[in-house]
Amino acid sequence: MRYTWIDEYLLSKAGVTKDLQKDWNWIRYQIGGKMFVAVCLGQTDEPYYITLKLEPTEGDFLRQQYEDIIPGYYMNKTHWNSIKPDGEVPDNLLKDLLDKSYQLVLGGFSKKKQREILEVAQSVNIISCCGTDCSKCGCFGNMCKGCSASLGKVFHAPDGQACPIYECVVNQKDMKGCGECEHIPCDIWRKTKDPAFTEEEFERNIQERVDRLKKG
Repeated sequence: MRYTWIDEYLLSKAGVTKDLQKDWNWIRYQIGGKMFVAVCLGQTDEPYYITLKLEPTEGDFLRQQYEDIIPGYYMNKTHWNSIKPDGEVPDNLLKDLLDKSYQLVLGGFSKKKQREILEVAQSVNIISCCGTDCSKCGCFGNMCKGCSASLGKVFHAPDGQACPIYECVVNQKDMKGCGECEHIPCDIWRKTKDPAFTEEEFERNIQERVDRLKKG
């Protein structure tokens, strides 16, 4: 698939979760429990369609413009469209369509429900996988979107890479956070000490983060 960025792009959106619908072999991206994008996988787990929701008039127009966009595969063909993952649809256009699908499905909820979904997402995203409260960091919102929203690629991480803690617990161990790991706090925590902390402050910081994760 040429759109290798799609998973990271979708998961960076507020409130988005994903799962695998095993019967269909679809990776589903959802907001508020409702699917807004699916990556349909074949027998060898290679993507063969990216399915998303659009306004009917726009979907119809795009199908006429791009042969790689067809009516939704195994979906309502008025509202859903499927895009070939190795086709000629430009990356920027696909990102725009993914954004519109997200907004359409989110907009289908009541205003109250939308606020609830986004507020919960914001509160979750503020606490990093290592228990740090990102909202208390001076870089949050300016230099950095926070650990969860940036998929670990925070301002202090090596360029283009996730921080070592995120890489270990989320990317390698497939856990939501260090609170699920039996080795908390581990050597990686100690190797990523903020140089601004004294040893006493750092130990206190570690305990606060452990307590926060255990409560969560």
